[in-house]
Amino acid sequence: MSNRLSVVMIAKNAADILPECLASVAWADEVVLLDSGSADATVDIARQADVKVFVDENWQGFGIQRQRAQGYASGDYILMIDTDERVTPELAASIKAVLVNPQPDAVYSIARRNLFLGRFMRHSGWYPDRVTRLYARERYRYNDNQVHESLSAPGAKIIPLEGDLLHLTCRDFASFQRKQLSYATAWAHERHQRGKKVSLVGILSHTLGAFCKTLLLRAGFLDGKQGWLLAVVNAQYTFNKYTELWALNQGYTEKEQL
Repeated sequence: MSNRLSVVMIAKNAADILPECLASVAWADEVVLLDSGSADATVDIARQADVKVFVDENWQGFGIQRQRAQGYASGDYILMIDTDERVTPELAASIKAVLVNPQPDAVYSIARRNLFLGRFMRHSGWYPDRVTRLYARERYRYNDNQVHESLSAPGAKIIPLEGDLLHLTCRDFASFQRKQLSYATAWAHERHQRGKKVSLVGILSHTLGAFCKTLLLRAGFLDGKQGWLLAVVNAQYTFNKYTELWALNQGYTEKEQL
């Protein structure tokens, strides 16, 4: 007998991309969506697709919001995805096989194919970009990180699945940049609260390191023009987060400058 699967996602203002995401997981036993205060038709679209919709605008970070969403699920297993991701038929087949015969004390990782400026990247550290997203609901939970949250599964065996999760990482460059800046800011504030510090030399070394790591160590040059551009973008993201941390260390805030 197959275990029941709950597809769980968090969302905000995803009306333009949600229908394709939902269509790719229509085979699941249930789909749960936790909205964090959309101003568009996200909630209506989800309800029309028979998704179990909940709303919680008390945003405290990605990890906490994912765990809240998981709390509404009833399936034996959770597949945690984002609204800008799509489950391929090959991945769906792999997941169904796990539901019929899961391994004890195991969680399952999925390879993501990330879109950047019209190209699904094959290098640059963006593929296979494995993420652990399939797991037993009652055994595992997400950490409380504000950004770059991950599943907490100490001691569990991680089993890679066949098939890809398509990730529309960068459909619109301006929106992608805004998201990157918000991630960098949240990262810096989280590190600052933990007492982390960085020097000007540290900012420059981390920035240069991010560029070289993407382009050379992760063979970004094999991704053509997009590989070079992504190396610059990764360097920019690294510069932003460490500079924000430096500014917080120094007490330079917008409020103080007004």
